[in-house]
Amino acid sequence: MRVLFFGTPEFAVPSLKRLLESSHTVAGVVTSRDKPRGRGLKLTPLPVKLAALEQRLPVFEPLNMKAEVFLDQVRRLSPDILVVVAFRILPRTLFEIPPHGAVNLHPSLLPKYRGPAPIHWTLINGETVTGVSTFQIGERIDAGNLLLQREVSIDDDDDFGSLHDRLAVTGADLLIETLDGLEAGTLSGTIQSDSEATPAPKVQPSDAAIDWTQSAEAIRNRIRAFSPAPGAWTTLDGKTFKIFRCDATPGAGVESPARRTEFSGLVQKIDKDGFPVIRTGHGRLVLRIVQLEGKKRMDADAFLRGYPLVGKKLGAKSPNHNSSSL
Repeated sequence: MRVLFFGTPEFAVPSLKRLLESSHTVAGVVTSRDKPRGRGLKLTPLPVKLAALEQRLPVFEPLNMKAEVFLDQVRRLSPDILVVVAFRILPRTLFEIPPHGAVNLHPSLLPKYRGPAPIHWTLINGETVTGVSTFQIGERIDAGNLLLQREVSIDDDDDFGSLHDRLAVTGADLLIETLDGLEAGTLSGTIQSDSEATPAPKVQPSDAAIDWTQSAEAIRNRIRAFSPAPGAWTTLDGKTFKIFRCDATPGAGVESPARRTEFSGLVQKIDKDGFPVIRTGHGRLVLRIVQLEGKKRMDADAFLRGYPLVGKKLGAKSPNHNSSSL
């Protein structure tokens, strides 16, 4: 089939590359415009655009996908289908142009985790299995007829980065299988069950804040969800203190709400391997990789050599916290 590909971030790159290796033809790539990055805020192409330019594919960067000039460009390309992987919402006037409509690749087992941040919420909620889904795009976000799905196990040491990369590769394979089935006429959609749907809204800076009155396992899941970037955060001596890797150990909870508020977040001791142990609402958290505001990311045992922690309490929101990091 002749495909017009829509995507922007790194998650979409494996899908574009697999399409180029397949029997299908990529007629062009629609992506977002360059973003300012770095200290000089230099305009920089985003991952899908870079991959498309490397392959000398036609690239389109529309501000308005309903604009007639863009719709005419799409009609002239004569795609059989639109393929969407991590992009904006497509208007009906656009996805009704190709004879096969539009297909979206989504990193969850729909209808669970509909929305822009399924990987984050999958990890925050402590899921042990997730997956990828392909579906036909319709009027409602992530609610079109399901085509194919594939489960992916979540390893105990997975964080956002490792799970994201694995889902991107698995999703690319599933996308090709979906297009092959649609082209052969052997694949048709099934209606999603709205009653089983769960949301995955865009994450906010407050979602990355650590609440030390939660259990050690719940805190660890939140830390996994925001690692390797931008990092789940708490505060230390009035500065933002990010945690990128940790271990949770079981233990008794703090007895009462008052004592939970008083002692949760307290750096209780240094363990036998030289890492700090934090009290939580239930259990203990052992810090492994941390970063204090203005400093480099480092192993927590190395951090302790220049910053004693025992007896300090992690917690209150820092006035210097930069909420623009998400």
